[in-house]
This record gives sequence, C-alpha cells and structure tokens, in this order.
Amino acid sequence: MSQRKADGPAPRTPLISVVVPCYNEGEVVAEAHRRISTVMRALDGYDHEIVFVDDGSRDHTWDVLTSLAGADNHVQLVQLTRNFGHQPGMMAGLREARGDAVVTLDADLQDPPELIPAMVERWGQGWPVVSGRRVARHGDTRFKVATAYVYYRLLKSLADHPIALDTGDFRLLDRSVVQTLTELSGDPGFLRGLVGWTGFAETSIEYGRAPRSAGRSKYTLRKMASLSHRGVMTCTATPARLPTAVGVAWLGGVALTSAVRRRPMPVAAWTFGGEALLLGVLGEYLRLVHHEARGRPSYVVARRDRQHAVTPVTALAEPEEQAS
Repeated sequence: MSQRKADGPAPRTPLISVVVPCYNEGEVVAEAHRRISTVMRALDGYDHEIVFVDDGSRDHTWDVLTSLAGADNHVQLVQLTRNFGHQPGMMAGLREARGDAVVTLDADLQDPPELIPAMVERWGQGWPVVSGRRVARHGDTRFKVATAYVYYRLLKSLADHPIALDTGDFRLLDRSVVQTLTELSGDPGFLRGLVGWTGFAETSIEYGRAPRSAGRSKYTLRKMASLSHRGVMTCTATPARLPTAVGVAWLGGVALTSAVRRRPMPVAAWTFGGEALLLGVLGEYLRLVHHEARGRPSYVVARRDRQHAVTPVTALAEPEEQAS
C-alpha cells in the first residue's frame, strides 16, 4: 500500500475567489484582470478564480471578458440581462463564487488588488471578515470625501447593527459569511450594511484609495444618493420612528408657546407641512415592503462561462487579535 493510501488523500488547496462587477468597463477590465491575476498567481498555497459579472454593459466589456476567459481558465464569467445596479451585480458574483474565501473588488482599480494577500493572511488568522478601510481618497472630489465622511458616521450612529467606518465593498468574506448573505432573499440593498448585520467578527486593513486608472466613474451623484438612501432605509428604523418624535416635540412646543402667550397658536400651515413630511418617511418604508412583497429577484442571469469546478473546504480558526 502506498504512503498516500495509508495517510489518505492529500488535502485540497484552498480556493480564493475574487468577484469583480463590471458596467461599461471595457477600457479598464483587461488591466484589472492583469493586476488581479498577477497577485493571485503569486499567492503561495492557494488556488484562485476571478468571477467577472457583466452588469448589462453597453460597451465592449463582454467582448474583452470573453477574450480573457479564453486565455485564462481561472476566469469565470456571468452576464446579466440588463443593468441591475452595483449591489445586485455584487450579489450575483457572490452567488457564483465557489471559494473558501471571497474578495469583492470593483473593476476600476481604485481599490488595490495588491492588498489581497494581506487580507488572506488575516483570514488565515481566523477573521471571517477583512475590510479595506480608506484613510485617503485620492482622485475623489472634496465634496465626495466630505459627504462620505459625514454619511458613514451618521449611519453608524443610527444603525441597528455595527457599521464599519470608511469602508466600501472592497473586503474579504469567509465562506460562512458568503453563505449567510447569499441565502437572504430579495434585493441586497446595501451589502456593506448586511455584512455588519451578520455579526461575524471583522477586522480592517488601511489603505489609500487611488484615482481611476481609466474610464469614467459610473457612480453618478444620483446613484450615490440612491445607495445612501438604501443604506439608511435598510440599516436603521430611526426614520420610521421620526413621526412619533416630531409629533411629541411639536405638541410640546405648541403647548408651551400657548401657555407663554396665553392664547392658542395658529398651527394649520405647520400641520400640513409636517404631516406631508412624516407621511413621506413612512411611505418610503411601505415602498420597501411592497418591493420585497413582490418577490422578484434582484437580477437575472443571461449566461455563464465557467472554466472548471472546485469544492470549497476551509474552516476558520479563532481570531488571533481584536478587530480594528
């Protein structure tokens, strides 16, 4: 009997998946593949796959991706029927990824793939979530930097669960976290908020975010506002409690003013405006409930191109340090 038979089969090499959603990234996706592939091939002791999700691109992104897949059997492709948005595209990639750990990364290369080995090292220490924390945002406008700073601190103070500050969607997730996220039904809404909701231990690695290497940002002001809105509506119920707080404050103010002036206050104009605002807040929550009640998937897959099959198997140890 051979030594291999006596000792059992050799353990499989752990697999790291890198999920890259793309929308009209034909100018940069080949460079993204080159840099990611260079990093992953140099990562000793791990196999890898790169899952590109074409989120309904209207340029030549899909043509470039199919060319990359033909030359590299580590590339897996998913094409959605239309543009469903960044967060559904990211969720599509998470559901397709088969890695023991999954790294999510945008194609614009503002978040450096070269940070992946450090993330994998933290994962090997037992951390199920390793986020990239932005300490500088080179190339972003002052307006975007300032609003992002204020927004995430406001969201953290209001949220019903932990929210990591100054992080986007550049992070490593253990298979257990990915499984939890992908089993959720409906619209993913705000993935970085859902990661905090899962409650898995999280650490972070600091880095400076680079300018885009090519092309234009697809996150317009309208899309950023929409994502911010979804973050608030899905991470906290505070706005839904606003009518009660405003109503109590308003009634208290009217009562106090009436007592001081010793005559009733004309409140008709204030009543109409206040009611419209508060009904609007409640209407947003009803809209979300309606959206979920319809039971529609958050995206539709048009085609897949898979190169080879693997089976994830890695189990985590306990973290060696406290999350930063």
